[in-house]
Amino acid sequence: MAARLRFSAAAAYRHLRSVDPVVGMLIDAHGPYRPRPAMDHYDSLLRTVLFQQLNGRAATTIQQRWQALYGGRYPTPTELLATTDEAFRAAGVSRQKVGYMRDLAEHVLAGRLDFEGIEALDDAAVAERITAVKGFGEWSAHMFLMFQLGRPDVLPVGDFGVRNGMRIAYGLPEMPSPAEARAIGEPWAPYRSVASWYMWRATESPPR
Repeated sequence: MAARLRFSAAAAYRHLRSVDPVVGMLIDAHGPYRPRPAMDHYDSLLRTVLFQQLNGRAATTIQQRWQALYGGRYPTPTELLATTDEAFRAAGVSRQKVGYMRDLAEHVLAGRLDFEGIEALDDAAVAERITAVKGFGEWSAHMFLMFQLGRPDVLPVGDFGVRNGMRIAYGLPEMPSPAEARAIGEPWAPYRSVASWYMWRATESPPR
């Protein structure tokens, strides 16, 4: 399923080039904005838990081991709740993350987290729904808004990769704080999601 962009990428490029030459250079170096394809909303939140506080390679390895319990796919809420803690641990999923996943599954089954109509909500209302689940904070909500709903103006200042990309791209002596990152990204509005994606790309070498 392709990411559902609610904006013109061309308009985003024009704006970002006009307000920030550094982002303009990253656009030239890394090519078009290619956000991760959207998934089933529930599956995407399971993925978010798995990838919390892990680098991509380690998280992918754990994800593959864990999905092997379900034939290589994400489990339904009922299947997840029926999985033993021992099976989770054997796949490399931490006890804390198991708790988050179980709480997510319980929220979905009980109807406390309802994805029906979520795309019509504004960013703040979506974040409120997501963060009501144990273990899902601002970062999780930002990832959902950016990659599931294709929202254009999300700046995940709590993301290590985005702030590290800022350090590299702007030649800063140290990684900016969340407040400093917010100030750096202010001119990017209303396309902060796109510029943030290029900050992730700034951590890659060489450009692709």
